[in-house]
Amino acid sequence: MDWDKLRIFHAVASAGSLTHAGDSLHLSQSAVSRQIRALEESLNTTLFHRHARGLILTEQGELLYEATRGMSKRLEAASARIRDSEEEVFGELRVTTAHGFGCLWLAPRLAKLYGKYPDLNIDLMLEERVLDLPMREADVAIRMKEPSQADLIRKRLMTVRMRLYASRDYIEQFGMPQTADEMRDHRLICQGTSSTQVSAGASMVQWLIGHDITSRLNVNNYFGVLQCVKNNLGIGVLPDYIVASEPYLVRVLPEVESAEVPVFLAYPEELRQSKRIAAFRDFVVEEIQAHRRILEASQPDEG
Repeated sequence: MDWDKLRIFHAVASAGSLTHAGDSLHLSQSAVSRQIRALEESLNTTLFHRHARGLILTEQGELLYEATRGMSKRLEAASARIRDSEEEVFGELRVTTAHGFGCLWLAPRLAKLYGKYPDLNIDLMLEERVLDLPMREADVAIRMKEPSQADLIRKRLMTVRMRLYASRDYIEQFGMPQTADEMRDHRLICQGTSSTQVSAGASMVQWLIGHDITSRLNVNNYFGVLQCVKNNLGIGVLPDYIVASEPYLVRVLPEVESAEVPVFLAYPEELRQSKRIAAFRDFVVEEIQAHRRILEASQPDEG
């Protein structure tokens, strides 16, 4: 098969439109159409169903698209390795992590990374869905569980626990609950048990709800929970890594906390020599070490 025709086919399948594919390839719609028609003739099959709203892959088209998608990912990986042969750290780095960790911990620290590597272009993808690193949906991930794929390099970064927090103003106005049963006199702000979240957090919320808390505010991510807590709406379930950057928060019921949640950094084995990955990994490790020192310094002396 003609590599150039496969490249055009991949662009059309990804865009679902001859016009959009032509724009991305800097070709006219008629030129793209001719190449697709020639590819279909060479394969003696139909690759697209054509209708008024665009193009839909046929079964045979889906098979070919799966192959070209894998080829595209491998070419991207090869291109990344070639770029990483240079001494400088530059170029695109696609980082994926959960909304909460990305908004509340990682994003506020990225200025330091850019200060050191100003030519690095980070694509920060915040979502609860676990992206496929071997298929190059992202270059590096920070996940709230150990990755399951065997062909990933992983490093355990730290552990996180979900705890109860309120603003100082809220506590001054409504008082500090002394037991879990007294939580029924307060509004609980949390992710709903049906929200996509770590199981330890969901279990903690379920346990709290069992204490007859009638007033609740459910938010589908921890950034939203934090905003509600800051605005004195109630007592929130939040990850403990927010404490160092949010000094106005007060911990509520210190004996109540979730099980430990491990945090892992992972990236594909084929990017082992990537200078961009190494720069990001070392930055995250250094920031976590600094984070630990701040937390240790804030702990009251015992005895």
